[in-house]
Amino acid sequence: MFDGSPIAKYNKLVELTLIMETVKCLIIGGGPAGYTAAIYAARANLAPVLYEGLQPGGQLTTTTDVENYPGFENGVSGPGLMVSMRAQAVALGADVRSGIVTAADLSSRPFRITVDDSTEIFAEALIIATGATAKYLGLPSEEKFRGMGVSACATCDGFFYRKKTVAVVGGGDTACEEASYLAGLCTKVYMIVRRDVLRASQAMQRKVTSTPNIEILWNCNVKEVLGSASGVTGARLVRKGGEEFDIAIDGFFLAIGHHPNSELFSKWVDVDSSGYIMTDGKTSRTSVEGVFAAGDVQDPLYRQAITAAASGCMAAMDVERYLNSL
Repeated sequence: MFDGSPIAKYNKLVELTLIMETVKCLIIGGGPAGYTAAIYAARANLAPVLYEGLQPGGQLTTTTDVENYPGFENGVSGPGLMVSMRAQAVALGADVRSGIVTAADLSSRPFRITVDDSTEIFAEALIIATGATAKYLGLPSEEKFRGMGVSACATCDGFFYRKKTVAVVGGGDTACEEASYLAGLCTKVYMIVRRDVLRASQAMQRKVTSTPNIEILWNCNVKEVLGSASGVTGARLVRKGGEEFDIAIDGFFLAIGHHPNSELFSKWVDVDSSGYIMTDGKTSRTSVEGVFAAGDVQDPLYRQAITAAASGCMAAMDVERYLNSL
């Protein structure tokens, strides 16, 4: 019974101001996976609603030219590709909205999703496509030159540094893989390792130490990324003993890991030890019936725009089959 107290009045006001809506297919995330899922779901007449989140367009909006996405013989800008994907989804009937998911309750269907603390969406099926965030060192200079020589994806951007000198930060398997890949393109690759050993597997260690154009800089931390108006020109390093020195480079690659944006959902769906949402075999199904995952939030291995888009397609098709089975 409403008691008329100030707290009760406030709670009642909050309840009345919440906007509530029920949808067939809700997609969370506005990157290649989310937009592709929206395209396929719209064509299947599922009337999808997509919320783009904090970074509409995903990680590709921080990339300049993309040369490895099929269909663009002269390459395409990352932001431009995302604008086109979004426009295609909208043209086909997807309801693409700005907004950040702030809470989720996946304990029962329809799933209850809160957006911007003010809108509650009840979804018959849910696609989580919130992506993953590359880990950076947190240097102001690193942020300044992001997209101008600073990158967190050698496979995406290494091609632009053919016959140039680059640096890779990190000492794990990912860093070794990135350095090895870049060594096939670049004249020189520095590996900047903060310890005196590599954390990578023995096989990967042997690979990088036996590659002539990879030089490992042990016991080093990055103090500053150096550059000009045209982009990165070097890096200032500091050794464990305090000695500072500069290296001349054209590209600066971070390989210290990614963080999947799965926190809101990890209470409900199974995730691995790193937080990536686990899916069933070759499908996009999660441990919760009616909830699907696509893109980098469930992919710790490939993390490419094309694989994210493909998994978005899979998720939409899985949703269609799921809803038809009810």
